[in-house]
Amino acid sequence: MSFYNQRLVHFQEELTNLNRRYNLVGTFRFLTVLLAGFIIYLTQTSTEGWIWFLLIIPLGLFRYLMSLHEKLSSQMAITQRLIQINQNEIDYLTGGKLPFANGIQHQQVSHPYAFDLDLFGEKSLYQHLNRTATSIGQEALAQQLLNRLPDHKINARQRAIQELAGCAEWRQEFYALAQIGQDTSEEYRAILDWAERKSPPVKPIFRVLAFAVPALLVICLLFFVLTWDTDLLTLAGIVGVINLFLVSRNLKQIQSETVDSERIGIIIKKYSTLIQSIEKQDFKSEELQALKQIYQSQNQAASLSVRQLSSLLAAMNGINHALAAIITNGFYQSHVHTLHQLLNWKAKYAASIKDWLATLGTFETLNSFANFAYNNPDFAYPTLSQSGEVSFKSLAHPLLRREKRVANDVTFHPQFIILTGSNMSGKSTFLRTLGINLLLTNVGSCVCATAATVQPMDILVSMRLSDSLADSESYFFAEVKRLKEIITTLNEKVCFVLLDEIFRGTNSDDKRSGTIEVIKKLIEKRAIGVIATHDLEVCDITADYPEMLSNKCFEAEIINDELFFSYQLLEGICQNRSATFLMRKMGVI
Repeated sequence: MSFYNQRLVHFQEELTNLNRRYNLVGTFRFLTVLLAGFIIYLTQTSTEGWIWFLLIIPLGLFRYLMSLHEKLSSQMAITQRLIQINQNEIDYLTGGKLPFANGIQHQQVSHPYAFDLDLFGEKSLYQHLNRTATSIGQEALAQQLLNRLPDHKINARQRAIQELAGCAEWRQEFYALAQIGQDTSEEYRAILDWAERKSPPVKPIFRVLAFAVPALLVICLLFFVLTWDTDLLTLAGIVGVINLFLVSRNLKQIQSETVDSERIGIIIKKYSTLIQSIEKQDFKSEELQALKQIYQSQNQAASLSVRQLSSLLAAMNGINHALAAIITNGFYQSHVHTLHQLLNWKAKYAASIKDWLATLGTFETLNSFANFAYNNPDFAYPTLSQSGEVSFKSLAHPLLRREKRVANDVTFHPQFIILTGSNMSGKSTFLRTLGINLLLTNVGSCVCATAATVQPMDILVSMRLSDSLADSESYFFAEVKRLKEIITTLNEKVCFVLLDEIFRGTNSDDKRSGTIEVIKKLIEKRAIGVIATHDLEVCDITADYPEMLSNKCFEAEIINDELFFSYQLLEGICQNRSATFLMRKMGVI
C-alpha cells in the first residue's frame, strides 16, 4: 500500500510541474507569434530586403516549441494515467472497488467451470485480476483463465510471474502506455487480416515511371525558373497530370492497403511503444527471456519495424485527403512510392506481426497475475505434484476481503469428500474456493493459502445450472447433460470435480439414489474433489469406500436465539439444522 501511496504523491507532483512547463511553453509560442508579427511590420516600414530572413528565427522557434508542446502533452497523458493506476490500486485494496473491465463478453455458460466459478462478470476473478488495456491483452487473459497451461510450463510461468511482481514500476509504466489510444478487437483483427492477405508487388514499369516522370517535372520547373518560358510551365502541368494518371492505375491496390481506418496507424504506433518497453527491460526468468527473444528474431528491433509500419500506413491513409493527395501525387507520385515501401515491409515482416502482437497480450496477462501476487504477498506458489496429491494449508477465497476470509486446511486423502452443512454454512463458497485456487495453480499463479502441494489437472464443475427455454431443456436435463460430460472426460484422465447439491429437480428418493450412484462412478474413475449435499444418508456410502471417501462438514450454532456460522471445515457429518430455525426467525412459519 505504501508503494502506491508514494507513487500517487510523486506523479501528482510531476503532473503539476508538467502543467507549469506546458503553460510556459504556450506563453513562449504566443511570444514567437508576436515576434513574427513585429518582423513582418518591419518589412513594411523598411526598404531592407534582408529583414525577411529574420522570420526564420520565430518560425524555427515556433516549430521547436510545437514539438516540445507535443512531447509535454504526451508526458502529461502518461502521468495522468499513472496517477489513476495508483489511485485504482489504493481504492481496490482499501475499499474493494473494481474499476476494471469484467470480461463479461468472454462468458461461456457451457464451459466446464467458467460460469460456475464466476470467472467473468461483476466482481469476478477476471475483474479482480485484470490489468490489461489492449484488446489483445483482454482476450489473452480470458483465454488463459479458460485454458490451463501444460504441466511442464507451470513452474516456468511461476518464475516469470514472481519476477514481474518485483518489477512494479515497469509494470505500471507498461500499463499506462497501453492505455494510450484504446484499440478494439475489430481493429486488431483488421491488422492481422491485412498482414495475412497476399499482395502483389508494384509492377516494375510503374516503379520506374514513379521516378522518371517526377524527374521530368522537376526539369521542366527548373528550366522554367531559368528561362521564364511559359510553355515549360504548361508542359510541367501536363507531366503533373500524367503523374496523377499513373497513380490512378495503382489506386485500387493503394486503397486495399490502407487497412480501412485512420486509427490503425495510431494504434500500431502504440504497439511499437509497448514492444520497445519490453525490448529495453532486462529479464532473468526463462519464459520472459523467450518472449523478449520473439522481438529480436529479425534484422532490426521489432519496435522499429512496427513504428515504420505505423508511419507507412499513416502515409497511405493520406489518399483519403483529396487536396493533399492531388498535390503530392501530382508532383512525385507519393502513394506509389509509399505503396512500394509498404509492400516491401509486408514481405519482410508480415509473417512476424501476429507473434509480435500476441506476445504483447501475453505480457499483459503476466502483468495481471504479477499485480495480483504483488497485492497479496502472503499468498503462496503451489509446489507441483505428480502423484495426484492435492493439499492446501490455510486455504481461503482469494476474492474475499482479507478481514472476511476464513481459512481451512484441506487434503484430498482419501481422494473425494462428501460435504454436508446447513444452508448458508459456506459449502458453495468452499467449493468455489477450491475451484478458483486450483485454476490459479493451473495457470502458474500464486494461490490464497500459506502452502500448497497440487497436481495440476482439469477442473469440472456442476454448481450453477438453469433450465433453457431456447433449447427446451429442463433444469434436471441440463444437469444430467453436465454430469454426462464430466463422466466422459473422466474416462480420459483424472480431473478435479466439484458438485453442489445435484439432482435438485427431482424427488428425494431419486435424488439420494442418483447422488450415491454418481459418487460411485466418480470414485471408479479415480476423480478427486468434493460433492456437497443436504442429504445426510448419502454420507453412509463412505463406510463402503473408506480409502476413497471421507465426510466433512460445516456446522451452524444457535446461541442466544441467533444463528452463527464458523465457516470452519470439520470432520464428519453435519449435526445441526438451521433452515427451520431461520424460517421461524423470519416469520415464515
